[in-house]
Amino acid sequence: MTRLAPAAEEERAAAVPAGCMRALTLIADRTIELRETAPPPAPGPGEAQIAIKALGLNHIDVWGWRGMAFAKRKLPLVVGAEAAGEVVAVGSDVSGLAVGNRVVPYGALTCGVCKACREGRDNLCESPGGIMGFHIDGFARDLVTMPARLLVPIPPGVSFRDAACAPIAFATVQHMLFDNAKLEPGESILVQAGGSGIGTVAIKMAKAIGCTVFTTVGDDAKAEKAKALGADHVINYRDERFEGVVRKLTAKKGVDVVFEHVGPDTFNGSLLCLKRGGRLVTCGSTSGQSTNLNLFQLYTQQYRIFGSFGAALRNIREGLAKMASGLTPVIDTELPLPDFERALARLESRQVFGKIIVTF
Repeated sequence: MTRLAPAAEEERAAAVPAGCMRALTLIADRTIELRETAPPPAPGPGEAQIAIKALGLNHIDVWGWRGMAFAKRKLPLVVGAEAAGEVVAVGSDVSGLAVGNRVVPYGALTCGVCKACREGRDNLCESPGGIMGFHIDGFARDLVTMPARLLVPIPPGVSFRDAACAPIAFATVQHMLFDNAKLEPGESILVQAGGSGIGTVAIKMAKAIGCTVFTTVGDDAKAEKAKALGADHVINYRDERFEGVVRKLTAKKGVDVVFEHVGPDTFNGSLLCLKRGGRLVTCGSTSGQSTNLNLFQLYTQQYRIFGSFGAALRNIREGLAKMASGLTPVIDTELPLPDFERALARLESRQVFGKIIVTF
């Protein structure tokens, strides 16, 4: 893991006058400023205020940075979609939460009352207020006030740094593999982009239940790191066609599950890697939004394709429990808050292996 220190001018920028707080603010596409702003109001009924301690970066941050918001938003906008922090104040009508508790916040403002929310499918809320840091102000600020029901306690022994990977990275993978794909012990799985934040988590979660893991990476250095995580077969997709390698290694049978999040560049190859009746689960499309699909192949092979969007609050708790049991995230780089733009540039470069963390 690389830990980078702030430059002198960034240290000066981090000094905030009394009565103000820092907020990393997107003011135009690809332009972020560390601004001084007024702190949020004290928490009202059912709310809590948290001091942010760490942020986890994800491709959704890059999309927002590029201006790829799929709903109306207003600039300036505070960035940051995944975080961990400490409760510093609670409003009335809040139970089970106290000042000093360590928590991770849910990354979207859900309504809490629709059928999906009541059933614990928070990610399918019928009336969401938006994704934090993408449509509405996010977590890259010293203080955030939000509904207490959207805060999940951090178990003892789990650091703020690791916990900051729970709301998106761990919870997304938990939802993909076990709620949707129904991955079972001893099955085989292909994890696309194994060096990514969610790819590294998927490798570790699959290996933890005894699966045979195939994964793709873009260079030999990442290949060695993926092997160190426990991947059984690592394919450098720049040197070999991954679908050909998987078919060969499985005696043309294919794998039980494909963990897909790249999009058009890999989607049809991923289908070719599945055995008959296999399952493909996808949560992303970083290489584009559309692809062609061979319907004959789909139904004759009886593939099952699952779209997986975000995660539920329950998945965050499950991810934190796995961290507490020793299944910790892979951290690529840790940077201080004023270096957020450098962190985004590193994430965009695709040279990352694991998660990038921004500390406060």
